[in-house]
Amino acid sequence: MPNVTLTIDGKKVTVPAGTTVLDAARSAGIFIPTLCHDPAIPGWGGCRLCIVEISGMRNLPASCVTTVSEGMVVYTASEAVIEARRTIIDLLLANHPQDCLTCEKNGNCRLQDYAFMYGVRQTSFHGERKNHPLDDSNPYILRDQNKCILCGRCVRTCQAVDGRGVIDFGYRGFNTRVVTAMDLPLGESDCVYCARCVAVCPVGALTYKPMVGKGRAWEIQKKPVTCTFCENGCTFELNIKDGKVIGITAKEPGPGRPLCLKGRLGLELLYVEEPVTPMLKKDGRFVPVSWAEALGLEGVVARMKELEGK
Repeated sequence: MPNVTLTIDGKKVTVPAGTTVLDAARSAGIFIPTLCHDPAIPGWGGCRLCIVEISGMRNLPASCVTTVSEGMVVYTASEAVIEARRTIIDLLLANHPQDCLTCEKNGNCRLQDYAFMYGVRQTSFHGERKNHPLDDSNPYILRDQNKCILCGRCVRTCQAVDGRGVIDFGYRGFNTRVVTAMDLPLGESDCVYCARCVAVCPVGALTYKPMVGKGRAWEIQKKPVTCTFCENGCTFELNIKDGKVIGITAKEPGPGRPLCLKGRLGLELLYVEEPVTPMLKKDGRFVPVSWAEALGLEGVVARMKELEGK
């Protein structure tokens, strides 16, 4: 594949043809903010926060879906770009709860970071605000639709797995939100609680429930760990506070296999100081189960007890 040379913020950058402006900038160490962009599932261009100015173009294109061309001249932080990004953040905050002090994502929220970066202290738009009930219907994922910015990262990562596709966009206009089939609570849906959606959410709309209230982002040290419950080796993170592992959160699925609840529960049993009793859905209701049942090891445990009795 031939290479293309362009100029980004006065810096010559050479990348393969077909590369997006966003990836070209990042390869040169040039920062461009993103909310909806997921490197694993590129080509969305929904939030528009990654807009740039390109000589010869009338509008400000989204850099995550704009491919480079020979001789292209790009400005990532011009006056027009900065003003447009401030307006986009302003619009997002117009329908976003201003509860950063008590939000579980405080200190680890991209919207919060960008509002600070671009000096948007509060929204200048006023009107009707969303008022969705908190979805607390399952033991693993807490869903607050009022904090959702409709970036679509959760939808795309769920639909990328064959046989899942549990969530999608529903309704229209102001009422648009991420929904399950028939707009049921998450606990009544076909969700398998792998928590990949939680891992990619850039704001506080999705939270791993067992971690709620256990620590702030700056108090918790993250340490990667590889799941060994199958051969694919998905990556999780140990959440460590005051020298103790207080929870396990999903990070990256291994090649050829999606994340699974079984792997995360297994790692919780191995590493968490005080693991929460696992729960599985039976006859449409979540009930506490033994660790052997949760991990599918009842036969193994029964055989071990049989051998011990001989």
